[in-house]
Amino acid sequence: MDSRRRSVMPTAGDPYGNRSNIPVPSTIKKPTTNPRMSLAGAALRAPNASLSLNVPGSVSRPSVMRSQNNPLLASVSKPNHGRTPLHSSTRRTSLWGGGGQVQQPVGQSFKDPRPLRDKPYQSKMRSEIFHFLQSAGFEIAPSTLSNIQGKEYRAIFEFLVLNLDPAFPFSSGRFEDDFAPALKALRYPYAHNLDNKWLAAPASMHSWPPLLGVLHWLVDMCKLRDEYFASGHPTLQDTSRIPDEFDDPVDHQAFAFQYYEYAYELWLDGFDEFMQANEDLESRYAKKNEKVEGDLQEQRHMLQAAEKELKKLKSSEPPIVELKRANTTLVRDRDKFLAILKRYETRKEKFKETIGYEKEELISLGTRLESLRGTLQHLMNIVREQNLTPEEVAKMNSDHEQLSKNIEELRTRKKDTHRHVMKLEVDVSKQTSVTEEILEKFTHLLVSLELHPTLPPPRQNVDLSLELNPAASAPQDLLQGADIRKVIKPTLSAIAEDRRVERADLESERIKVEDELDQIVHECENIEEEIVELEKKVWGVSEQAEELRDAAQQDASLAASDIESLERNIAQAKAAAIANGTGVKSRLQTLEFSYREQIDKVSRLKEETVRAIIKNSHEIAMFKEEVSRHLTELREFAEAE
Repeated sequence: MDSRRRSVMPTAGDPYGNRSNIPVPSTIKKPTTNPRMSLAGAALRAPNASLSLNVPGSVSRPSVMRSQNNPLLASVSKPNHGRTPLHSSTRRTSLWGGGGQVQQPVGQSFKDPRPLRDKPYQSKMRSEIFHFLQSAGFEIAPSTLSNIQGKEYRAIFEFLVLNLDPAFPFSSGRFEDDFAPALKALRYPYAHNLDNKWLAAPASMHSWPPLLGVLHWLVDMCKLRDEYFASGHPTLQDTSRIPDEFDDPVDHQAFAFQYYEYAYELWLDGFDEFMQANEDLESRYAKKNEKVEGDLQEQRHMLQAAEKELKKLKSSEPPIVELKRANTTLVRDRDKFLAILKRYETRKEKFKETIGYEKEELISLGTRLESLRGTLQHLMNIVREQNLTPEEVAKMNSDHEQLSKNIEELRTRKKDTHRHVMKLEVDVSKQTSVTEEILEKFTHLLVSLELHPTLPPPRQNVDLSLELNPAASAPQDLLQGADIRKVIKPTLSAIAEDRRVERADLESERIKVEDELDQIVHECENIEEEIVELEKKVWGVSEQAEELRDAAQQDASLAASDIESLERNIAQAKAAAIANGTGVKSRLQTLEFSYREQIDKVSRLKEETVRAIIKNSHEIAMFKEEVSRHLTELREFAEAE
C-alpha cells in the first residue's frame, strides 16, 4: 500500500504519556536513507535523548512535557508534529507554541498564602531545599541559600526543573527568557506575581522570599513526583510492574500504548510488518490466560469426575441398602457387646461374693482369737491361785518350758505353713489372672472372627465361649463351657479348614481375573497398533490426495495456458484469413479441433481429481467410522469388566 495514502494508526489514550522501551528485534535493520516521514509532520525531539528517570522497576522516564491529566506531572505538551494524535478527550492546546502564555480566566488572580517573609518559615524552606538537593546528588554548601548569587540560583532552578522534566528545552541564552515559561509550563500557581528583574539580584530583601518560595514549591513537586513513581500505582502504566494476571483497564491501556508506540516507531522507520510486537503482545496475554485455562481444565476434570461419580451412583444400588447392611452389622455388634458386658457383670458378682466370704472369715478368726485370749487369762489366774510344792512347780516349769518349746516350734511351723499358703495363693492368683487374660484374648479373637456369640450356619448351636471359676473345688470345674477336647478344638479345626478352602478358591479366582485382565490389555495394545497403522495409511492417502490435487492444478494451469495460446492462434488465424482469404479455413478447423481436445483433457482431469478426492474422503470417513466402532467396543468391554 502506498505510504502517501496510509492513515495514522489510532492509539489508545495515555493520560500520563508513558513510553516503554520496547527493544527493536535484532533481525530488523533500520534503513539509513529515505526514512518514512510521519503524516503529522516532523517530530520535535528533545535536546536530551536520554529520558531515564532512574526509578526502580520502571523501563523509561516519562517527560513532564507529555503529561496531560496528572497534576503531579502536569506540564505543557510539545507541538503535535511527529506525534500520533490522542483521543479528543485527552488533547489540550500546546503552550510552547504560544510563547509560554498561560491562558487564565479573565479577572481571576491568585495570591500566595504562604508566609514567605516570615524568618522561621524561610529557615524551614531553606533546610528542606538543602536536604533535598543533597539527597539528589546536587553539590551545595549550607551557606549558599543564605546569600545566593544569580548563577547559583539558575543552577538550582534548572536542576529542579530538569528533575521534574528531563526534556525541558532550556536555552543557552538569558536565564530570564526561560524562567517564566518554565514556571508557567509547570503550572506554578503564582507565576504572575514574579518579575524577571528579581533574577539580577536574587538575594535582595524584596526578591528573595518569592524566589525562595519558587525553589521550595519545585522541591515539593519533586518529592511528590518521587513518591508517585515509587508508589507503583497502575496509572504509571509501567508494564514491568504489571502482574502476570491483570484485569485493570489501565493495565490493558498500558500494553496497548506500548504496542502502538513500538509499531508507530517501526512504521516511521519504514517497516510495514510488526511481527515482533504482535508476538510479544500475544505471548503476554497468553501468559495472562495460562491460569484461567488451567482453572478451566481443572474444572473440566472435576466435571468429568462428578459425571463419572453420578453415573456410578445411578448404576449402583441405593444407599439405603448399604445403610441397612451397616445397621444389621451394628445390631450384631451390639449383641456381642451386651454378651461381653453380661459376662463381665457375672465376674464382678463373683468377685463381690469372694470378698464377702473373706470378710466373714476374717471376723470369725478375730472372734476365735479373742476367745483364746480369754481362756489363756483364765488358766493363768487358776495357776496363780493354786498352792503347789516346789517339786510340782519345777515339774510344771519344766513342762511349761517343754510346752513353750513345742508351742514355739508349732508357731514356727505355722508361720512356714502360712507363708507357703500365701505363696501358693499368690501363684494361684497370678495363674488365675493369666488364665483370665488368655480367656479374654480367646473371646476377643472369637468376636473378631465373628464366631461369638453365635457361629454361622450350620454350627449355630455350638457355643465356643469359656469362663473361669476360680472358686471351684474340683479342677474339672474350673472352666465353665463346652468341652475343649471334644467340642471346641474339633469345631475350630473344621472352621479353619473351611476358611483355607475359601482362601484357595479366592486365590484361584484372583489368578483367573488377572489372566483375563492381561488378555484385555493385550487386545487393547493390538487395537492401538491397528489404529496407528490406520492413521499412517490415512496420512499416506491424504498425501496422495494432495499430490493428485497439485498435479491436477498444474495440469489445469498448463491446459489454461494452452487454451490461451490456442485462442490467440485462432484470433491470429481469423485475422490472417480475413486478410489473406485463402487456406485459413482448414487451419481454423485444425485449431478448433486442438482446442476441443484441450477442453476435453481439462474436463477429464477435473473429473479424475474429483473422483480421487471423493475416494480419499470416503476412505477417511470409513477409517473414522472403524476407529469409532473399535473405541466403542473397547469402552463397552471395559465397562462390562
